[in-house]
Amino acid sequence: MSENEKEEQKPAGPPQDLKDMADLVSLCKRRGFVFPSSEVYGGINACWDYGPLGIELKRNVKERWWRAMVDREDVEGLDAAILMHPKVWEASGHVAGFVDPLVDCKKCKSRFRADKIDAEAMKSKKCPECGGELTEPRQFNLMFRTFMGPLEDAASVVYLRPETAQGIYVNFLNVQQSTRKKVPFGIAQIGKAFRNEITPGNFIFRTREFEQMEMQFFVKPGTDVEWFERWKQTRIEWHLANGIRKNKLRFHEHGAGELAHYAKAAFDIEYEFPFGWQELEGIHNRTDFDLGRHQQFSGKKLEYFDEEHRERYLPYIVETSAGCDRTLLVALADAYRFDGERVWLALHPHLAPYKVAVYPLMKKPELKEYTETVYADLKKNFRVTTDEAGSIGKRYRRQDEIGTPFGVTIDYDTLSNHTVTVRHRDSMAQERVSTDKLSGYIQDKIHNWEK
Repeated sequence: MSENEKEEQKPAGPPQDLKDMADLVSLCKRRGFVFPSSEVYGGINACWDYGPLGIELKRNVKERWWRAMVDREDVEGLDAAILMHPKVWEASGHVAGFVDPLVDCKKCKSRFRADKIDAEAMKSKKCPECGGELTEPRQFNLMFRTFMGPLEDAASVVYLRPETAQGIYVNFLNVQQSTRKKVPFGIAQIGKAFRNEITPGNFIFRTREFEQMEMQFFVKPGTDVEWFERWKQTRIEWHLANGIRKNKLRFHEHGAGELAHYAKAAFDIEYEFPFGWQELEGIHNRTDFDLGRHQQFSGKKLEYFDEEHRERYLPYIVETSAGCDRTLLVALADAYRFDGERVWLALHPHLAPYKVAVYPLMKKPELKEYTETVYADLKKNFRVTTDEAGSIGKRYRRQDEIGTPFGVTIDYDTLSNHTVTVRHRDSMAQERVSTDKLSGYIQDKIHNWEK
């Protein structure tokens, strides 16, 4: 038995899933995934900063989404401005209708969305927390408002966008005409959005500043139902390809009471968090509502001209809208494992911040020198880290906690036969691999990865 094998402890039992979000929040802070924003000043509610590992995980999520969308022949990319003409939000209905009913407890000062409180509590006007008296519901607009220019008056009011979709709609003709795309085609965008949420919470699940990954697919009326079903299947397959377990995902259809006024049909892809089933991504058949409203408010024709059939029409829109932060949270929550001896993140290698960690077994000059050579070689193809602090067992545990799928250990046998020990994160199995075949071995394991 090698020295690094001796450092491994046998699992205390079968791996268990995340039970308490507080455990994941603690790991994210400790290992540099997510920090509270402005923490040195006591933090600011529902705002978070992504640390060195968090930004790598987030970048991987966004890159996989972008490749899945824009590498298609029928989707183009866009990056629209955060600040838009205020009439955009009048046309979209956000100024008049983007509101939540708000109630306050006169006793404990807690604030609630009225539509989320038990019907009996609302009828009795009793606070669900302390039993105190609730105020009458008030309508609360979720958009952040600011001013553009030197004067703070009604004429200079602008809004931080509450979604990225409107930037796509108002650019429909710009993209279509510049790229000469024929319907059906889509426009994809990743960008920040802002909502003054009444009841944010559950870590990064609901925040006031967040990033969206949205794609609007423009189709001929009459073909929308077919495309809607296609995109439903395409999107859930993407989450499964990221290693999310199938039994943790489901579709939720919006019923008559949930369906937005503009939608012909809507489904959410939901994930089962420790705090219950919650929306991860929405797929919506928005009909021609959005282009129709912007055509009406702007006075500019936004119709598509089909040269082949010599007809004009407003395309219907099938929307796929995913929260980048929620997708990242699902990846972390779904990957969290513990067995009594260790905690690890069983992340898919495509999402893991580091693919490989390289260690010298001991702090000996000859081992460190060989480690540097292997590290430099692997870095040509993978995002790699190295660690030489503490015992090899402790180093394994640190990398397990951040989800690094492969560990490569350089020992004294390496110096003589040029083989290294490759340790697999999830099983803790170890194999000897020749250094000249190491990069190909890891590439093959990632390519054929099974969750």
